[in-house]
Amino acid sequence: MTRIVIVQGHPTPGGGHYCHALADAYAEGAAAAGHELRRIEVAELDFPLLRSRQEWEAGTPPPAIAQAQDAIGWAGHLVIVYPLWLGTMPALLKGFLEQTMRPGFAVGGGRGPAGTGWRKGLAGRSARIVVTMGMPAFVYRWYFGAHSLRSLERNVLAFAGIRPCRHSLVGMVEGMGDAKRRRWLDRMRALGRAAR
Repeated sequence: MTRIVIVQGHPTPGGGHYCHALADAYAEGAAAAGHELRRIEVAELDFPLLRSRQEWEAGTPPPAIAQAQDAIGWAGHLVIVYPLWLGTMPALLKGFLEQTMRPGFAVGGGRGPAGTGWRKGLAGRSARIVVTMGMPAFVYRWYFGAHSLRSLERNVLAFAGIRPCRHSLVGMVEGMGDAKRRRWLDRMRALGRAAR
């Protein structure tokens, strides 16, 4: 069985959005298959934004962030769910990742491969990124180059050693019919059962 952490990155607390439904469906599938599961609801956490390199490198993580780091360190697989806002992740999720993926936890000095002096603190973990958007997913992927998704995969997760990073792009959310919504929820349940 796999230890899974779901990071719900929709910035509205209390649920009610399709991101919440997708995360719930993934959790249902994972629980049904016997995987261990923890959830981080970013909108319900209390943490400040980082305002300097010094804070990022040497500041003490606030309690909510320390608990999130504990959950991520425990997990073998991360699921990050968020809506595409202005072409990227919401600011609250970005602030959470900046606080969480600090030196000494996600990355840091020390003995890295081939004498690089850089350690990938979360190596050995995999991830799935689920992004909802108003545009068709193929437009985001081909015209816009899926730039925010690629940045998260390459510059945050892979930088910390998390790979493989798989993704699900859920387009046309506002105009999606009930049947297609149910198919996506079924797909998330299946991914949860497979811990992928």
